[in-house]
Amino acid sequence: MEDILTIYKRPYDPAYPLVCMDETNKQQLIDKRDPIEMKPGKPQKFDTEYERNGTSNIFMAFEPLAGKRFVDVTNRRTKKDWARYIKKLVDELYPNAIKIVLVMDNLNTHKGASLYEVFEPAEARRILDKLEMHYTPKHGSWLNMAELELSHLSRQCLNRRIPNQKILKEEVTEWYKDRNGREVKVNWQFTAEDARVKLKKLYPILEPITK
Repeated sequence: MEDILTIYKRPYDPAYPLVCMDETNKQQLIDKRDPIEMKPGKPQKFDTEYERNGTSNIFMAFEPLAGKRFVDVTNRRTKKDWARYIKKLVDELYPNAIKIVLVMDNLNTHKGASLYEVFEPAEARRILDKLEMHYTPKHGSWLNMAELELSHLSRQCLNRRIPNQKILKEEVTEWYKDRNGREVKVNWQFTAEDARVKLKKLYPILEPITK
């Protein structure tokens, strides 16, 4: 935990951008009956019946100090999907960075080994050398600021029926372009010093040394 909190205190450096990465999923649902459009004094009405139309994965990369986020919609969230997204992060989104300080949840897909399953060893090593990877602790995903952005995405964009992946991609793209245009940032206040007081129960109890 303190590793992540210490990283969050670093000053902004475009050569070493702090990027938080996370993912979620969205089930696509098709209305079985056309909704009744809103009228003056009456809201739009939807039938409770719907048809499932698959599920898509959503990757989020969020640079909180710059107010930038990049979202990709994929069919799945396998090791290979993660590896391809990380390559995009390195080569397309941050090509001029000396090293990307990458904060992630400690999932089995979020490992350097995933890169070796997709790319040749030299290419996997090249990508890894551009990353400084840090993991949130178990049950500590709230420390990942990308999770905050996914929460905003869910409430502002995904809290309704979306029928297919094409529309999902269009909606998500418009959402993150709008937030990037407004440079919406995070002013993280919780520090390691705060954690030692407020989360004292999470620290080990040290017994005095007796001779």
